[in-house]
Amino acid sequence: MGAGTEPEGSSMSDEEWERFLRESMAGTADAPKEPSARARDVAKRLRTQPGRDPEGWRSYTPTRPKRRRGWYVVGLLAALVLLAVALAPGRMVDLVTGDDSDSTPLASETARPTQAPPTGSAQRPTEKEPFRGSPAARWANGAAGITVPKAKAVGWMSEAEVERALARSRDFLVSSGLDREVLRGERPEKAMALINPHQKDVQVFLKTAFRTPSEKNDPLYLFSRFQPSRTQLVGDIVKTRGRLTYREGERGALQVTADVTFVYPTTRADAGGDDEIVRTVVRRELVLSWDDPDKVITEPGTFSIVSHKYDMTNGGCGAPTGYFTPPYGTDRRADEADKEIDPYDRSAPIARDKTSGGECKKATRS
Repeated sequence: MGAGTEPEGSSMSDEEWERFLRESMAGTADAPKEPSARARDVAKRLRTQPGRDPEGWRSYTPTRPKRRRGWYVVGLLAALVLLAVALAPGRMVDLVTGDDSDSTPLASETARPTQAPPTGSAQRPTEKEPFRGSPAARWANGAAGITVPKAKAVGWMSEAEVERALARSRDFLVSSGLDREVLRGERPEKAMALINPHQKDVQVFLKTAFRTPSEKNDPLYLFSRFQPSRTQLVGDIVKTRGRLTYREGERGALQVTADVTFVYPTTRADAGGDDEIVRTVVRRELVLSWDDPDKVITEPGTFSIVSHKYDMTNGGCGAPTGYFTPPYGTDRRADEADKEIDPYDRSAPIARDKTSGGECKKATRS
C-alpha cells in the first residue's frame, strides 16, 4: 500500500480516511482502527459477489468422495468377456490367436517367405468355417491369392505381350486348380488348351495320365481332381497363396515360374452335417516357357512346360487313381506316409521333381 492512497479492499470514504490519519497522528483514544487485511478481503468479496455468504476464515468444507465408476466399468467388461467365453469358447480363442476366418487377411506374397507361418490354435474346422485353425484362414480366396508381378519387356516379347502371357499363366493355374468342374473330376480341357500342342512329351503324358494313371504319369502333378462319388468339397472357397515370377529363358523366351499352394476343405460324399472335415493341401511349382514362334514350333497363346514339381498332403497314399483321396476316420491309419512336412511352409522350394514318381507325405498340420 503506497502512502496517501486508499488501502486496497477498504470500504472507508475519503473523509473518514483523512479523519483516521489526523486522529492517529494526534493520538486520540477513540481513533478508528484500520481494518485488518482479512476484513478488507471479506469486504471486497461482498462487493464483487453479492448474495453469497462469506466463507469463514477457519471454516472447513469436506471434499466429496469420488465415485469409483472406473472399477464398475472394468467389472462389467470382465463379466461380458466371461459370458462370451462360456457361450462360444472356440470363437474367442480364434479371435485371440488370429485364426478366425474374419481376421485381417495377409498381404499378397511378392517374394519367398523366410519362415513358416506361426502355429495357431488347435480348433477343428467346421462346415461354416472349414479353414478354422489353419494358416489358410488368412489367405486369399481363389485366384486372388496368386500374385502377378508388373510386366516389363523381356526377350522377344513387348511389355504388353508379357502382361498377356502372365495373365494366361495365371489362367492355367485357375483352370487346373480352381475350376469347379475339374475339381469334381472332369477333364481340364481349358487348362490343356493353353499347353503347346507340339510339345510331344507333355502331350503323351496327358493322354496316358488320364487313361491309365501311374506314379510316372499322374494327372495330379498338374491338375486337382476329386472323385465326386467319394469326396465332396466343403463350401465354394479354395484358399490359395503364391506368386508368379519371370525372366528371360532360352532363345529369348519368356520363362514364367509359378509357386502356388492350394487348400481344399473336403468331407465324405455321403457326409452328414457334423462329419469329419479334412483339408487336402497341394503345392505346385511350374516353369512355363512362352517361346518365340520364329525359333520354336508352337501355337499362339500357348506355352511349353519346362518342369513341374508337386507336394501333397491329405490326398491319399495308395496307388494313383487320377484323383485325390483324402483319408477319413480309420483310413488315416492306413495311409502310411514316407515322411512329415509342414504343408504351409513356403520358405523353401519343393525338394524333388515329381515327374519321376512321388513319395507320400504326412502333414504336421492341416
